[in-house]
Amino acid sequence: MSTKKSPSSTADARPLALIAGPTASGKSANALDLAKELEKSGRTGVIINADSMQVYADIPILSAAPSAEERDVCEHRLYGTWDGAEACSAADWAARAKAEIEDCHASGLVPILVGGTGMYLKVLLEGIAPIPEIEPEVREVVRAMEKQVAYAALQIEDPVRAAELEPGDTQRIARALEVKRSTGVTLGDWQQAKTGGLGDEVSLHAIVMMPERQWVYDRCDVRFAAMVDSGAVEEVEALLARDLSPDLPVMRAIGVPEIAAMIRGEATKEEAIEAGARSTRQYAKRQFTWLRNQCPEDWNRVESQNIDTKSIFAGLFQT
Repeated sequence: MSTKKSPSSTADARPLALIAGPTASGKSANALDLAKELEKSGRTGVIINADSMQVYADIPILSAAPSAEERDVCEHRLYGTWDGAEACSAADWAARAKAEIEDCHASGLVPILVGGTGMYLKVLLEGIAPIPEIEPEVREVVRAMEKQVAYAALQIEDPVRAAELEPGDTQRIARALEVKRSTGVTLGDWQQAKTGGLGDEVSLHAIVMMPERQWVYDRCDVRFAAMVDSGAVEEVEALLARDLSPDLPVMRAIGVPEIAAMIRGEATKEEAIEAGARSTRQYAKRQFTWLRNQCPEDWNRVESQNIDTKSIFAGLFQT
């Protein structure tokens, strides 16, 4: 996502609140507070999920999806919408989220987008490059290359992209190389032709929650331990019973591999909790990095753990 100013600042009639931030930073609580403040002003807020794991119906506990009590405060959408047997891509989610946002505006409601999945937000606001399907033969050849060979090939065929990537970034190198070989156009050129973003169509009121890291990490530890004792084990047991592909996103969700190891007797409960908490902290660290480097400069960074939602979203209450 470009770090330049958000292009949506001038569209006034279609407000969109956005609360971004790493996991366990308090996004959901602040979204609920904002919905309550909107209700006091005679407007109705609708919370729309922008978390890549909370879209799955199979893991409400492990994904820290809103509770029934929280859902009673205001309407929530795109939580538990996908079955775990189906992968939800950023493009899949963005299409649904755009439809929900448009529906809110048509009904006079205020959509409140909440989540920390950077690629989801990027695709929704900026659009997606219309890259054709990669030819299977090309993909097979590229994915079979040794990483040094693939990087050397990319330096010749797409030197601009190669210069942007580390030699060990095998996944992105392979992607750039297969796009160039299959389409004849570089990935960078495709990305310049993005379509479908709604950034220019809404009045965006965005905050990025960036509280003190150790506070977030401590919350990650406490929360994961509580999940294990509150139904997460049963969620993983149900997933394993379905014999789903281990490559599906839901099977790679934080906590699923760790608890699965415990269920199989490969780890103790304590080891599973430690591993799951560690994975959560590592994910939060990656989110901190992405949000710090990728969010537009006019998105309000909020470092405090306790915020006055009405004050920080003052512009939203003036529309």
